[in-house]
Amino acid sequence: MTNRVFPRRKPDTHKGDYGHIFVLAGSLSFSGAAILCANSAMRSGAGLVTLGLPESLCGIAAKKVFLEVMLKPLPQTKEKTLSLSAYPKIAAFTHKTDVLALGPGLSRNPQTQKLIRRIISNVNKPMVIDADALNALAGHLDILRLNPNLKILTPHPGEFSRLTGQSTAYIQKNRETLAKRFAYDYNIVLVLKGHHTVVASPNKLYVNKTGNPGMATAGSGDVLTGIISALLGQGLDGLTAAKTGVYLHGQAGDLAAKEKTQTGLIASDIIENIPAAIKKL
Repeated sequence: MTNRVFPRRKPDTHKGDYGHIFVLAGSLSFSGAAILCANSAMRSGAGLVTLGLPESLCGIAAKKVFLEVMLKPLPQTKEKTLSLSAYPKIAAFTHKTDVLALGPGLSRNPQTQKLIRRIISNVNKPMVIDADALNALAGHLDILRLNPNLKILTPHPGEFSRLTGQSTAYIQKNRETLAKRFAYDYNIVLVLKGHHTVVASPNKLYVNKTGNPGMATAGSGDVLTGIISALLGQGLDGLTAAKTGVYLHGQAGDLAAKEKTQTGLIASDIIENIPAAIKKL
């Protein structure tokens, strides 16, 4: 890897040159996932980050997100998840943004899952699709072909099992083959997470070697979604953003483990080590 993947910042540059990331995430039980994803995107070089989440959670999020992250309250269900009625506001706001990070902590509420599928089908922005947005795709993979925009899917083996119907045991034995086939079939970039994460495009494959077992901790995947989204916003192509994001995520986790130990490592430690990981590139 080399730091040439990052655009050189010119003296007369401004925040709009480095991407506006719209993170759609969070629900009453999983507000932390939204916060981790938004903070990660901010720390990874995004020019702007807006976190869209159920309106009643904005007060909680305001106390935890970086000061630089903007909040967009959106209509919610009675369970305090994003409502299908939020779609017009979301669609309108995406015209002001460059990349959509979709999924962390959104829940499996049926109305929220319908909202996710409508967004994936109709919003023509590059997307990083993770967590509950992946769950919304299970049984509905045909919608990946409805929209020509770039899509990066980031499943762990359990989520990939739900998408494909294959057992996790079979997936783990055939990670590279299955990842590349899925990427080809749906013309997407696939990040199959786990030990030696596999990144596949329809015609290329990358196997990552950074990272450690301490990163098997709540919120680690949300951090990765934020990193990849920020790299897309800075102008990297889909495969480069995905493989560089995976590498940086693992490198930041390795640096965090040196200080905190693998046992004591938590996802926010990874975020704090992103700048040091970038320097090591």
